[in-house]
Amino acid sequence: MSLAPYASDPARSRGRQHAEPLSATRSPFQRDRDRVLHSTAFRKLQYKTQVFVIHEGDFYRTRLTHSLEVAQIARSLARGLGLDEDLTETLALAHDLGHPPFGHAGEAGLNAALAAHGGFDHNAQSLRSITLLECRYPSFDGLNLTWESLEGIAKHNGPLPSPPAYIAAFDAAYPLDLTHQAGAEAQVAALADDIAYHAHDLDDGLRAGLFALDDLIDLPVVGAVLAEARGLSTDPRRIRAHMVRQMIGVFVTGALAESHQRLARLAPSSADAIREADQPVIGFGPPLVAANQAIRSFLYSRMYRHWRVNRMTHKVETVVRDMATLFLDRPDLLRDDWRDRAGPPHSQETAEIVRDYIAGMTDRFALDEHRRLIDPYSAA
Repeated sequence: MSLAPYASDPARSRGRQHAEPLSATRSPFQRDRDRVLHSTAFRKLQYKTQVFVIHEGDFYRTRLTHSLEVAQIARSLARGLGLDEDLTETLALAHDLGHPPFGHAGEAGLNAALAAHGGFDHNAQSLRSITLLECRYPSFDGLNLTWESLEGIAKHNGPLPSPPAYIAAFDAAYPLDLTHQAGAEAQVAALADDIAYHAHDLDDGLRAGLFALDDLIDLPVVGAVLAEARGLSTDPRRIRAHMVRQMIGVFVTGALAESHQRLARLAPSSADAIREADQPVIGFGPPLVAANQAIRSFLYSRMYRHWRVNRMTHKVETVVRDMATLFLDRPDLLRDDWRDRAGPPHSQETAEIVRDYIAGMTDRFALDEHRRLIDPYSAA
């Protein structure tokens, strides 16, 4: 499939921070995708919370399955818009690499414990992971992704006029045009993230019994596809699956229609023309914006703030905050390979080590490490 003139063309990539010879078999964006897939940070997403902590059930989404689902939706959108699918997939797969254990609860715990040292931001940690923490190559740190991938990851949620400290420092050394819009592929990955987590969090919430199908009847889009599903089957499993599938289809189709209209009005002749636009070119029209907000509000009140989720969120946020606070005060308790790089207690140097150490943990390792630190009966 030929690329649209506003797509990111791998043959015209701005290159990599560290020069490398081109591949004979893969485009620069295909190599980026493959490097993300083979990274340690990506593998760890298998055991990191989406909403439910890993031991709460085997069939709930994790950060890994969520990222794969985002990638599928993102590729479909990219294909419909004539964008580079490999770059889009790279950004979708990489967008959550910086999440700590326990998802947003873990982020809140780390942010609180490290408040005096810049806090914690998972988007900044994603960039830190792929530019510094991955150690896979003899000549440089990180994955050495293309400029387009780094820009898209840094601006996953849009322009950054006031970036977190690490993104600002990296941008000073290797400018990523932070104050402008992201490229179209990055905008697609961000929208696919919204579509995926709303649809699949509804699915997981139903599985968990936090709400029932009847509670969804009045939600825009969801109520209509639920009624359709009930006309086709009486099996709750099939009804739920059909509802989620059709819901994704409605949002993808609507996003394509609205984005084509925006692109027609802007008539961008290059990828940079999209970056220089006043507003994003990828998005929903007003009816789906309202539907998206209604679904978000429902999930916030009925799932993310459900008492069962609140209890677990409190527990795991406390686990992360306790560990970070303890390691800041006692860096000598860190494992040798981390302790050797730490500085004095409560120093910025130690805070960075603690941030990287805990952010890189899986749910399971974090629970085990916390137990080892506080339980006298647990082996060190």
